[in-house]
Amino acid sequence: MSLDIPDQLRMTVIADGNEGWLDELPGVVDSLAQDWSLTIGSSFAGGHVALVVEATLVDGTPVILKIGVPNRDLGPEATALRLANGDGCAKLLGEDLDRQALLLERLGTPMRDLETDPARRHDLLCDMAVRLWRPLAPDIDLPTGAQLAEQYADRLPALWEQAGRPCTPATVADALDCMHRRRLAHDDRSAVLVHGDIHELNALQADDGSYKLIDPLGLRAEPACDLGTVVRCTPDLGDDLRARTERLARRTGVEATAIWEWGTIHRVMSGVYAYSIGFQPFGELLLAEADRLTAGNSRV
Repeated sequence: MSLDIPDQLRMTVIADGNEGWLDELPGVVDSLAQDWSLTIGSSFAGGHVALVVEATLVDGTPVILKIGVPNRDLGPEATALRLANGDGCAKLLGEDLDRQALLLERLGTPMRDLETDPARRHDLLCDMAVRLWRPLAPDIDLPTGAQLAEQYADRLPALWEQAGRPCTPATVADALDCMHRRRLAHDDRSAVLVHGDIHELNALQADDGSYKLIDPLGLRAEPACDLGTVVRCTPDLGDDLRARTERLARRTGVEATAIWEWGTIHRVMSGVYAYSIGFQPFGELLLAEADRLTAGNSRV
């Protein structure tokens, strides 16, 4: 079958040395379409960790087919979506983790294109995070916030070198310090289900006019992990990020310092990664903000 593979996805897969996966992808999509009785439509542009295509069920229901790139395990995402069961997140309609494929409810326009007031967007994202957070039974297998912080700490220095040192050494050191502190702060007893990447493009409008989240990482972590991504997002807004952090802390009762430190982690890690794969101007904006904050020794 003919398949439109977005340029950003293609570049990422090739950069990771998995070009053969691109050759196999049309056959995988075709087999999934047969197994789930799908009519395949257009691919969505912009993604770099999964192929996302429009599809339609035999009864005419519009859905989304998502296939993760190599080394991108969609298992935690599937677990998070199963636990949410359509409440605040896109509903999971089917899964085939052998082929790293998910069948999802199709949603509408991103929040970024509908809500003009940034403060309202942040409030809505905050409320959506709170709606998702829930205690997790010990037998639910999800990566933890401590593991995420440790993984980032192991990866950041080499990724920074690979990207050509796109931010100052002090910014990297600050992020590594925050990763260390958040790793030590993790407590399974108080950790909850968190999304892990909440921002305006991951919140889409549902049929009833509300918003639902897509693309959860699926983590067992402290709530501040989610609020840190709300602090990280919209790096070109120009607002006071300390004030944004305090606003989120007041709204949720989550400690401001923890939110700030997760915001630093997400900002630097996302910025360096975006820079390494040529995802611009997002990477440059994030790292310019990170360097400015580090130089000013900003702390909440």
